[in-house]
Amino acid sequence: MSEFATPSNRNRKSKDLIRVNDLVKYFPVRAGVLKRTVAWVQAVDGVSFTIKEGETLGLVGESGCGKSTVGLTILRLLDATSGTVEFDGQDVFSLNKKALKTMRRNMQIVFQDPFASLNPRKPINDAIIAGLNIHQIGSPKERADLVIQLLRKVGLEDYHANRYPHEFSGGQRQRIGIARALALQPKFIVCDEPVSALDVSIQSQVLNLLCDLQDDFGLTYLFIAHNLSVVEHLSDRVAVMYLGKIVELAPKVELFRNPLHPYTKALISAIPLPKPKAKKEQIILQGEVPSPLNPPSGCRFHPRCPIAIDACPLSEPEFREHNPDHWVACFNTEPIQVS
Repeated sequence: MSEFATPSNRNRKSKDLIRVNDLVKYFPVRAGVLKRTVAWVQAVDGVSFTIKEGETLGLVGESGCGKSTVGLTILRLLDATSGTVEFDGQDVFSLNKKALKTMRRNMQIVFQDPFASLNPRKPINDAIIAGLNIHQIGSPKERADLVIQLLRKVGLEDYHANRYPHEFSGGQRQRIGIARALALQPKFIVCDEPVSALDVSIQSQVLNLLCDLQDDFGLTYLFIAHNLSVVEHLSDRVAVMYLGKIVELAPKVELFRNPLHPYTKALISAIPLPKPKAKKEQIILQGEVPSPLNPPSGCRFHPRCPIAIDACPLSEPEFREHNPDHWVACFNTEPIQVS
């Protein structure tokens, strides 16, 4: 069994590793004795983006906007309603069961809740080694040695292999989840809000670990979060989602320096400043997030938008390139005072 890949033999390239095109995922709402479908929850509605090899794309937005559904659908843990996802040139949705099993070695996930994602009745050795057993990688001794190697890599000790999930803190359990995701030497990992359930003091440790692992193994991340400060720390580019659609996509520095969509501006204005006495004007959005069961017509953000114009409720704005590599879906990109 080969050792982990290092930057010397897994070079980062500029090619697209992930290509998502017009991804749609609707969930049926059933009612009545016959459980007939009476409505659809439009969780993800026409999402498109790419992720380059070795890159981290941050996916941000309020809870319920469809971020996690995007990640789960890309990995085919959920079946898409329509659209395509390509991994390294292969159509993920067209793969048969055998080919999908092989593909899963290259696409892994770190879940949000580090306790719920681990079996409380089994030691963590079993959790980490499960993928190796399924794919029949290495001999039993090689698998056991790899578990120890992974534990050391994520900052845990050898003897932790025989302990149970309840014996670890939240941060340690998330490190175990990261080790499990690394076991099959993947190229791409979906990080589904991996630090949102952790204490602030532990979040930075886990984020730094993810950065170090990306440098060591040439990993590509889709980093899902609702905390823009976390995304700013880790991401190369950032996509902002609202009610199932991406409303803005840009390189990290460009997005935080020059946000164009009013929703992005509101999110950035809500980031706490490190100095308690510093003053900052915050954009307060009116109303509640509409239901994905019955999203607004036209631009989905227009009922809460402070700069909405007459065209907003009538037609959906085109997702266009406003500046080089800076995409936005908005009819009115007039500046809003944020600072």
